[in-house]
Parts: sequence; structure tokens; C-alpha cells
Amino acid sequence: MSHSLFAFVVVLGILVFVHELGHFLFARLFGVGVETFSLGFGPKIYKRKVGFTEYCISLIPLGGYVKMVGEDPKEAIEPLNVELSFTHKKLFQKAMIVAAGPLFNFLLAFLIFYTIAQFSGMYILKPVVGAVGENTPAKVAGILAGDIVKSVQGKTVKSWDDMVDIIGNGTGETLEIVISRNGETILIKVTPELKVVKNLFGEDTNKYMIGISAKSGEIEHIPLNPFQALAEGVKQTWSISSLTIISVVKIFQGTVSTDTLGGPIMIAQMAGQQAKEGMINLAFFIAMLSINLGIINLFPVPVLDGGHLLFFGLEALTGKATSEKVREKANQVGIALLVALMVFVFYNDIVRIFNGG
Repeated sequence: MSHSLFAFVVVLGILVFVHELGHFLFARLFGVGVETFSLGFGPKIYKRKVGFTEYCISLIPLGGYVKMVGEDPKEAIEPLNVELSFTHKKLFQKAMIVAAGPLFNFLLAFLIFYTIAQFSGMYILKPVVGAVGENTPAKVAGILAGDIVKSVQGKTVKSWDDMVDIIGNGTGETLEIVISRNGETILIKVTPELKVVKNLFGEDTNKYMIGISAKSGEIEHIPLNPFQALAEGVKQTWSISSLTIISVVKIFQGTVSTDTLGGPIMIAQMAGQQAKEGMINLAFFIAMLSINLGIINLFPVPVLDGGHLLFFGLEALTGKATSEKVREKANQVGIALLVALMVFVFYNDIVRIFNGG
């Protein structure tokens, strides 16, 4: 438990620091004075003032904040500090300062994926046939266990995933598959059959298949140069971001159960598990959480960064700022939603514990 708690504090500390650092750096870039940079909320257990800013660590490690001069439009600003005031900056500058937090979370994820790809390379499952199902198109066509797939429809196959994508995303036409068997190159024609399978979200989906499975243990390590690692970092960041957004949409649609949502307890448990698996696993976990944090903060919910960006967008369209009364009401609704969400994910975490999850 102590191991998980320590890993949780480290992981959350990194995520919060990077997020708030984005706000802080862009605030300073546009000349906004930052009064406080805090990791955590509540009572301050450590603080140190450097120049204009007080840097501190607070007791409750479930977030953090950057307090800027003039952040509250109702705040009285001394004439000397007007040029440091957030409220008095141009609209696009305020929007950039707010957006910088989530953007830095995406940047952190990219840097982690890039670093892992650069130093560890890629591991792919070779396109080696492990088993051929009875009465399947592959069996009828004469594909055997141990065959190595070289190409499908003239497209070079380097990994098992390459082959699955080409066949699964096809139109069902007869395929020309080139295989290597005992050093001999053989051309085999196979007509896939349409199957109903479960996708990542447990939904029924149609997919073309030929009835073969991969041979376990056939893994190949591919070292990457800096440019390939860069591309892999972008690909991973985009892939997980897209998957996260789709998951959120499907939760609202009711396709994915809300039971899958987890809170601090689940994150602590997972952080502890990943830490035991090694630094690469933990780093990958941090990257995934960082993307989740970035996306959540971009939700158009008042009090979140996305809520502020929504108000700025409305101001840009209408030419006038949203009234304080509307902002206050919206923030109350936003806080209520966040509290309800926090209670719900804590409930899910506790249920998992009692169910042995």
C-alpha cells in the first residue's frame, strides 16, 4: 500500500507540475504576474518566494494551481500592476495561457513516447502463422502453421498487425497472399469470410478474416533512428488521444459502462503495479494519464480550462465578455458536476476493492 501511495504521489506530482508549468510559462511569456505556483491544494506545507512568485507544496496532492495577478475580474488591481494583470491582456493571450496547461500534458506524453521509442525501439509480432482453423478460408486455400506472410494484395507485410489491417479492412475480395514456407516463396489465393467479432469496446462489428492465429513468441525488435522515434511519438500520442476521446463519447452513449471509470484509488493501485514492472511501464502509464488529464481539462465545463476557453470563444464571437453573474452560475454548476464525478469514481474504486478488483 505504501508503495502504491508513493507511486501515486510521484505520478500525480509529475502530471500536475507539467500542467501548471504550462500555465505559468505562458503567463510569464505574455507578461502576466504569477503570485503563487502550488503543487496540491489546501494548507501549504512548504513555501518559498522567489522574485514575485511564491512556490509551494500544499497538503492535498489532488491537483495544483497557478494564481495570477488580476485572474479574478472583480479583483482590485493597483495601477502599477495593471500591466501584470491577466484580465487586462488580449483575448488570444488569455486563451493561450489557459490552453497551455492541457497542451503541456500532451507534450509530456509525446516526449515520453519519443524517449521510449528512441532508446527501446519497437517490438512487433512477426507475421508467422501459429495455427489454422478447421473449415476456414485459410485451411481451404492451403495455408499451414509456420508459414511466414510476406505480402497481401501486393502490400508488403512486416508485422502481424499489418496483415490483420489489410485483410480486416478489405472488401472481401479474393486476396493474393505471398508466403514463405521452408525457404520457398508461394502465392496463395484466399477469399476472406465476414465474421462478427467484439471490438475494443465490446461492440459487435463485422470484420473480414481468413481463420489463422499468430505464432506466440515470434517477436522482433526494431531499433529506431531519431526521426523514426519522432514519428512513433506523434503516432502514439495521436492514437491514445483518439482512443480516449472515443471512449468518453461511448460512455455518454452508454456503449461503455461507467463502471470502467476510476478515481485516485484505482490510479494509485495501477501506479504501484506499473512501478513494480519497471520504469518504462511507469513512464508509459504517466504518458497515458497525461493525455487523459489534458483531454478532461479541455471539456467545456466551467472551472476547467475548457470552460474558460468556451467563454473566451463566446467573447470572440460576440465581441463582449460573458457577464459575471453568468460566469458565477456556470462555475457553480461546473463545481457541482466535478464533485459528483469525484464522488462517483470514489464509489467505483471502493466497490472494486470490496469485489477484489
